[in-house]
Amino acid sequence: MSKAKVAVLGASGAVGREMINVLVERGMRTDEIVALGGKSAGKSIDAGDNRIEIFSAEKFDFSRVKYVLGAVSAELSRKYSPKILSGGAVYIDNSSAFRLDDGVPLVVPGINDDDALLHRGIIANPNCSTIIALTALAGINRISQINEVIAVTYQAVSGAGAEGMTELRAQTEALLRGEETVCRVFPHRIAENVIPWIGSKSEGGYTDEEMKMQNEGRKIFGRDNVTFNCTCVRVPVMRSHSIALSVFCDRSLNVREVKDAVRQTKRCLLFDDIERGEYPMPMLSSGRDEVFVGRIRNTPEGRGGIALFCCGDQLRRGAATNAVDIMELVEK
Repeated sequence: MSKAKVAVLGASGAVGREMINVLVERGMRTDEIVALGGKSAGKSIDAGDNRIEIFSAEKFDFSRVKYVLGAVSAELSRKYSPKILSGGAVYIDNSSAFRLDDGVPLVVPGINDDDALLHRGIIANPNCSTIIALTALAGINRISQINEVIAVTYQAVSGAGAEGMTELRAQTEALLRGEETVCRVFPHRIAENVIPWIGSKSEGGYTDEEMKMQNEGRKIFGRDNVTFNCTCVRVPVMRSHSIALSVFCDRSLNVREVKDAVRQTKRCLLFDDIERGEYPMPMLSSGRDEVFVGRIRNTPEGRGGIALFCCGDQLRRGAATNAVDIMELVEK
């Protein structure tokens, strides 16, 4: 195999496939992309109009590529990272393995670009909800420093990978047939239901998924005094996460200046015209790279905050596209 530009580790999974899709859409030739997997090695997957073979990650020589985009579990990420670094490639990791490690940049392009350039071989991709929320808030934070965020996420089953999407489809079909549903991925039935618990138990009654937004948000913003109060809910939507946000800044903001800030933010799409029934919805942002932002309004009770609603595709903007954006940022 000749030297390629980028390897996708975990290429057969939902995020890995999207990484390959984004790379091809950005104009990369298929001979510049190496697909890596474990049990899927030897099979082939779509890459634009072509198909590419999946090679064994265990046997791969990482010196053959300049970048590796990781779409595997934290455990596998820790396993392969020494091999990637010893091969001289830059590892952009979508797992939680290194996000909070000192010396590993945690990057959302457009917010903390300079951090990416300080990498020592590994750059971490944040949690999907963190990426979507902070992208929606980036313009606000530019005009007035954000001090407090209250967030409720409505997370699609794609957040649990391809298996989550399969389970929603199977349960929906079972209900339509009047049959019993089977739960393997989620703790309760997700079809025709919402589950206000994602992740495992953490401190103070929160889940680790809910604490990610605070811990990661603080690192990305570079401030430990910003607070994030987050509740994560799994909803029966196939893909694209939605997030309701209330933010409080150094000064009171008006709706017009916030809309202007969102409109000027790269990777954001202002979609806010109540008279025309325009507001963010998962069906609009699915398959897109933009974060849709709308329902912008002042918070009540004179606190001077701003409330909004945003939607972003978890597999693309919340994972694959952010990783490719990081790669392109480092490549400049």
